[in-house]
Amino acid sequence: MADSKEQDPSKTEEAQTTAVIPAADDSTPAGACGFEPEYVPEGGREAWTVVLGSTLALFASAGMINAYGTFQDYYESTLLPSSSSASISLIGSLQVFFLYGFGPLTGRIFDAYGTSVLIPLGSVVCVFAMMMVSLTQEDEAYELFLSQGVLFGIGIALMFNPSVAVMSHWFRRRRASAIGIVLSGGAVGGVVFPIMLQHLIPRIGFGWATRVLAFLIMVCFVVACLTIRTRLPLPGRISWRTAIDVRGFRDVRYVLATVAGFLLFYALFIPYFYIQIYADFRGVSPKISNYLLAILNAMNIPSRVLPGILADRYGALKIFIPASGLCTVLILGLWLPSRNAASIVAFSALYGLFAGSFVSLLATYIATITPREVYGARLGSVYIFLAVATLIGTPTAGAILKTVDEAHFARLIVFSGALMAAGTLTLCAVAVVDSGCIRVGIRKRGIQEREAQEKRLGRS
Repeated sequence: MADSKEQDPSKTEEAQTTAVIPAADDSTPAGACGFEPEYVPEGGREAWTVVLGSTLALFASAGMINAYGTFQDYYESTLLPSSSSASISLIGSLQVFFLYGFGPLTGRIFDAYGTSVLIPLGSVVCVFAMMMVSLTQEDEAYELFLSQGVLFGIGIALMFNPSVAVMSHWFRRRRASAIGIVLSGGAVGGVVFPIMLQHLIPRIGFGWATRVLAFLIMVCFVVACLTIRTRLPLPGRISWRTAIDVRGFRDVRYVLATVAGFLLFYALFIPYFYIQIYADFRGVSPKISNYLLAILNAMNIPSRVLPGILADRYGALKIFIPASGLCTVLILGLWLPSRNAASIVAFSALYGLFAGSFVSLLATYIATITPREVYGARLGSVYIFLAVATLIGTPTAGAILKTVDEAHFARLIVFSGALMAAGTLTLCAVAVVDSGCIRVGIRKRGIQEREAQEKRLGRS
């Protein structure tokens, strides 16, 4: 019996070299299955290869969302002349809706299986969807709803979360920088795709222009499938109990932050979808108006990286409130009175610079008020509200813009600015409540320390 319990020394040694130890505290990254490896690469060829693949994945998927304003302009003027602006904008809104709405689902699948399922499946869905978009017939809006809105939106949702979440497997100290680089891929796509469409459609037609985009994103997805991989142990089973956590709504800060996010994201994409149409209405030369969306997205690139670095140092709200406040000023103070190319270009550049930070700053603030072990679930709950806001935001703006004229555009812009202002004021309320909670926490800690000191003195 004693002999049967003895272990092979070689096996024991092998087990020790591959052991994974439990995390010493609650800093275990989401998706690590409750364990923390002793070594995190923090760089190296393999880690940065994963960053490259994730960046290309977001370039090809999220970049299409950022480029939808060009599609909207072409659909309204040429492909879907009988459809309303509201119904056409709903196609782009569906993409964003699936991106956020499927967040809890894709997060759970990633935690269980990593990127081995989501990235290849999302790649196939996105490429197939774009091929179907290229076959759309004139005034057949339902074809675009199904292919570009629903199918491509689902493909984006499958790609986005794992491409970002996998950074926690390869980086700890440099994680924010790595995620910022990955997110900038979507902004770069928003620069490249509008320019490609504007040059290709007049030469080869919409169908083949869309197929060229499909072939390009297929190449990007092939690289992504070959390079994106997980490193931490995975359970291989899905737990749905933690997909959404509504207990966060007991915290006033969490409730107010969710309301602020809903209001801000309701208005966030309206300029993305309508700035090019507005420039055409103002008589701006196509040589300029065709590049407005590219300019807006180009300015998104630094706003995906720098705000995260500043938020780590000064706090998310101290960056988020000025950013949303400046967006309010830009919409009402620059976009509303703009009448010429210079002012419209200035608005596009400045709005892109500040609006691009909203996603990362909201997620960063939620992280500061949420226990780490339920962060993914509570962020998923917030994303459900953001999904609804993005789904109805631009169609509402399209309904306001019944006719492309001075009065209706003014109403659209004021509506967007009012939502942005309301979201900013709600963020200010979050800051007030948050500072009160901090003071209460410091006061309680001081009382506890004094009581502990008195007990020690009493014993002595």
